[in-house]
Amino acid sequence: MYDVQQLLKRFGVYVYVGERQADLEQMAAELKDLYEFKLVDIKEYQTALLLIRHEIQKEKDKRQNKGEKYV
Repeated sequence: MYDVQQLLKRFGVYVYVGERQADLEQMAAELKDLYEFKLVDIKEYQTALLLIRHEIQKEKDKRQNKGEKYV
């Protein structure tokens, strides 16, 4: 994720919403905009998006596991 943050930072994009999943979703949206404006190539876009999606899934799994502990 550090590399994704550095990629966004190269274009002056800093994301901090305060909640990890919301941050990740905003990063994905910003990355998509950079790709659509042809500021990042397809390989950078795909790799970064894959990392972001993986982190989002980890967050969802973590939340789901926390809920199951209290059941």
